[in-house]
Order: sequence, then C-alpha cells, then structure tokens
Amino acid sequence: MATGNNPAISAFVAQIAKELQFGQVLIRRCVTGGFELRHVSDRERGVETLREIKSNEFRPLTQFTAAGVFRPLKSAPNLQCGWRVLAREEAELEIALNTLYPGAVSDWFAAQSPDPPVTHYREFTARQTGMYRITTLLTDAQAAGVTRACCDANFCLKRRLWTTDGLAPDSAVDKSLIPCLEPCALLLEFARKVTRIEQAEKVKLELSPDEIVTLRTALQTALAHPNPILREADFNAPDNPRRLRLMCEKLAAVLPAGAPDKEE
Repeated sequence: MATGNNPAISAFVAQIAKELQFGQVLIRRCVTGGFELRHVSDRERGVETLREIKSNEFRPLTQFTAAGVFRPLKSAPNLQCGWRVLAREEAELEIALNTLYPGAVSDWFAAQSPDPPVTHYREFTARQTGMYRITTLLTDAQAAGVTRACCDANFCLKRRLWTTDGLAPDSAVDKSLIPCLEPCALLLEFARKVTRIEQAEKVKLELSPDEIVTLRTALQTALAHPNPILREADFNAPDNPRRLRLMCEKLAAVLPAGAPDKEE
C-alpha cells in the first residue's frame, strides 16, 4: 500500500505542473484538487466518452491488450485506451501508477540521484545461474543487437539506463520518463534464445544486395503488421517481432555501402 509520506511519489508529484505524460498515461491536475489519469491518445476526448474506473479496480485493464492478448510487459506501448481514473490524493495516484507501471515511480525517483543504481548487462548476466548462464556468451556486438531489438521503442517505453560496451543508453525523448535500471526477465529470455540461435550450425546463403533488400523489406512489412494473437514473450515463434527486428539489423549490417534501401 502507498503511504502519505512516500518521498518518491511526493517528488514525482512536484514535477507535475498542469499535466505530465508518463509512458502512455497522461496525468492532469484537477481544478478541484487531485489528479485525472487517462490514455495519452484520449487527450482530447470528452469526459462523457470515457469509462471511469477507480484507481484500485483497474488492474484487469492493464493485463490485456485491446485484442485480448496478455501483456507480460506493462511498459509495452499497447495499453488499452478509453478510460479515466480520478485520484484524490498522492496515495491514490501512487496506487494507480503502480498498477499501470509497477515500480516505475520508485525507479524514477532512484534515477534522479547523482549515481543511479543501474545494473549493466554484463553485471546482470554474470550473476545468472542455470539455463540463463549462457547469456554471458554473447559478444558485446551480439548483446547490443539483442538489446536494441528487445528494447526498441515499438516494444518497450522504458528509458534504458543500463548498457553494454558499444551501446549508449536511451534518451527520454526517444522513450519516456520511465527509467529501466537493469535488464528485465523478458530481455534475459530473449538473450537466451538468441544465444541458442547463434550457437546453431550456420547455413551458407549467397544473396545479392538487391535480394537482401527484398528480404529486409519483407521483414519490415511483417513488423508493421504483427500477428495480433502472437504472445509477446514467445521467442520460439519465428515471426516474433523482436526476432524480426534483430534479423533486420543483421541484414542491414551486411549490406555493402551504397546498396539501395529499397527495391527500385
């Protein structure tokens, strides 16, 4: 439960002037006191068109996408819209935000310190045991590719502060105010799958630059129109968006200088 003197939520509230966007949520100060929360895409919608939900009763709305698919990653940019929540005080606002983005306010507060408690990829994977120990075998280039693909803004809105050699942290402009202080379970599982893929015997395939562009364009088309019922964390699925994104990166890396970006 939230408390009335939580320094994290108090510092967070101090950043709200008239309104503040936090992930996909728009937080507005009410004229009569308290706060209103709604999906950012509902910014201009009238109150009468939105379903009002109490701050401690809308967890089911955060569990599934509009298509009814389970959301394993609450920071994914697929939060349902069409609702509003009224929080009368800081404690209710904290409950609402922790339901939408668990731990995000505390992480935001921690990230404001001069030395944020960040755990980088190598440090994080070095302490793994069992089936996740193999994630340490990825090279820096491979780990960077996994991170870019898994943490792409199309998949996660958290601003990644952790990194690995050769990869810069995210900027708030590209993501959101919600910080990511260490790799998540989804990233770890994706890294495990990619490690297994990298360990598999390779097939030699000769392609011209135009053929690579064709293949890359097909992957980008699949990314633009993902399977709506595919489970986000099903990395065994060949059409998993994160796997497609990683393949796009690999194809881009082998395109020779001056190769066309698309078929002519």
